[in-house]
Amino acid sequence: MSSLAEARAAALAREEARTASRLAHETARARDWQRPRRSTSELQELAEQGARLLGGSGIGAHDEASFDEVIAWVADTFGYRAGVACSMADAVLPHTVASQLPWVDVLFLETGYHFAETIGTRDIVATTMEVTIRDIQSEQSVAQQDAEYGKDLFARDPALCCQLRKVVPLTKALAPYEVWFTGVRRDEAPTRTNTPLVTFDEKNGLVKVNPLASWSFDELLGYAAAYQVPINPLLSQGYPSIGCEPCTRKVAPGEDPRSGRWAGLEKTECGLHT
Repeated sequence: MSSLAEARAAALAREEARTASRLAHETARARDWQRPRRSTSELQELAEQGARLLGGSGIGAHDEASFDEVIAWVADTFGYRAGVACSMADAVLPHTVASQLPWVDVLFLETGYHFAETIGTRDIVATTMEVTIRDIQSEQSVAQQDAEYGKDLFARDPALCCQLRKVVPLTKALAPYEVWFTGVRRDEAPTRTNTPLVTFDEKNGLVKVNPLASWSFDELLGYAAAYQVPINPLLSQGYPSIGCEPCTRKVAPGEDPRSGRWAGLEKTECGLHT
């Protein structure tokens, strides 16, 4: 058999294995989505139970569960009523969650302003990992937003731009879920130092879980290397935090990892985690 034929056969075998895996987990997914969504008070109580059980009180905490214990608690408690928010700076969070919830929903905010590398990373994740990518978009295209608010709203009112293209779309997308995972880490910025493992998200009305909160950037890269997890090539080009292309610059050695986001402005968060 020629090398080309072998490559095609291997690709076909991988695709068949992915299809078989998805079908094997469809019953569990369907079961979890058929049951009614828990009430806000029930979800709040579960968040409090999770926080007590798993610990995690910020930098220097020694009382917290490991990331896989956190994910196991979510899998046992909520099953597939979970969404994984991923900006495609890397796919470590989806990989860790999918190890216990194969074909979990991964929510990608398609703002219309992403780097080409970010879209490429999303495409690789969609075709190689056991996850279900769901592109979350604003009700308005970039052109429609420009027509209503003027061109390059991000340069004049970045808070409003983030609200329209990130916060509102994600809030709507999260409505049917009971819990969402984020990749927020305490080492990313002073505003994230006390990020808990489990909390109740008052704004969106569901449980919020940050299983990688205690990880360092080097630990993230180490995991990606060990498990061959896709990462955005921009991470190795001076972009430790990657957002929309017009609002993201390279970070100099020693700078805050998120200092390249909305550089020169007082804005430090897009509003998803505040």
